[in-house]
Amino acid sequence: MTNEPIHIAITMRVRKPHVAEFERALKDFAGRSLAEPGARGVQCLYPPPGSASTEYGILRTFANAADRDAFYRSAFFKDWLAHIAPMVEGESTRRQLYGLEAWFRDPKEPMPPRWKMAVLTFVAAWPVSLFWSFIVVLALGRNIPQVLQGALVAAGLVITLTWVAMPFLVKITHPWLHPKSSAGAK
Repeated sequence: MTNEPIHIAITMRVRKPHVAEFERALKDFAGRSLAEPGARGVQCLYPPPGSASTEYGILRTFANAADRDAFYRSAFFKDWLAHIAPMVEGESTRRQLYGLEAWFRDPKEPMPPRWKMAVLTFVAAWPVSLFWSFIVVLALGRNIPQVLQGALVAAGLVITLTWVAMPFLVKITHPWLHPKSSAGAK
């Protein structure tokens, strides 16, 4: 086992009459789970406001695979699953995320091949990095320290990819990313 951080995504569908109760249980679980050994972070994903969806997500980061495995075998986690069992429909899904996969996560679709994720990320990152390089030089001139210029370009790149470029590109390339599901939907 490696000692690199491990990122896990869990999704579950909550029964509508239990949404408020589940959200309270999720908030309590998330807060208490950070005290567990090897916990490095937790983020709860809620359905969009006004949406009919009752799908919730939990993104967890662990220090390493051993801590991940220990957490999912722990009485704390098993007790929480038992507590929420009457509130959820069916089984939850749990999978490990690798790098850029988080941009391509769609609970209704299998993950596209890694080579497609890499190509699409390159298609987004290259022009966005050129754009931010131009903007930084235009705004601050060429005489700023290269380290500062690199940091500003990287910040612009990450922000633009996360909230603009990747959501847009993933949406418009859906038929290419998921050809079987797209063909079946026609």
